[in-house]
Amino acid sequence: RPYFWALPAVGFATIFMIYPLIRTVIISFRNSADTEWVGWANYQYFFTFPDTLTSLRNSLLWLVFYTFFAVFFGLIIAILVDRVRYETLAKIAIFLPVPISAVAASIIWKFMFDYQPPGTPQTGTLNALLGVVGHDPVAWLVNSTTNNAALIFVGIWTATGFCMVIISASLKAISGEVLEAARIDGANEFQIVRLIVTPLLWPTITVVGTTMLVNALKTFDIVYVMTNGAYNTDVIATQMFNQLQPIHARHRNVA
Repeated sequence: RPYFWALPAVGFATIFMIYPLIRTVIISFRNSADTEWVGWANYQYFFTFPDTLTSLRNSLLWLVFYTFFAVFFGLIIAILVDRVRYETLAKIAIFLPVPISAVAASIIWKFMFDYQPPGTPQTGTLNALLGVVGHDPVAWLVNSTTNNAALIFVGIWTATGFCMVIISASLKAISGEVLEAARIDGANEFQIVRLIVTPLLWPTITVVGTTMLVNALKTFDIVYVMTNGAYNTDVIATQMFNQLQPIHARHRNVA
């Protein structure tokens, strides 16, 4: 009986997860038309072609910085808003970017990062603020020193509220008696957070961090909408999408 009830889930996982995984591995050893075996040629191409190496580097940047800062800010904000008088309003304000789709968030921040040449009116909010303090405008999405950081920042902006809500729910489960006992023993607030709160939250932080890692690996929308992978901002997903276009074009021509 247990196997009978588990059968639908196992079948779903086999059809939509295990089989595509095995099929992807097989296709990776064949040519683009899936007509003949090419051995390790695709892997050799991936690890020697400059564009794919750039996308791999950027994906690693997303993996590290997006995950770390989204979870870090979520943790810090959850701890801080837990002590404010208007906790609910503060959480709502920070959670607002989460329901916004990645495409909509990208469009919003594309206007925020908009750049006009020096000496002309700046339509982008950030460059307008820089002009107020007498600084030259910055081409945030074109300059290779700032564009990847700007894109990752947009991802962090959309994910921090989610991390905060999950961590905050776990924070509420920590007994107040434990924290009060630590205060009586002479621990300051920083020591309580570092030595008591964070270790107790670690299982939740691990789950949230894993979720952010998965999101980082799936990054596509923000990069595609804001830069379309130009100016060395490609990630693995956009690189795969760009590689797929010529194949579709050839198939349409054949049809």
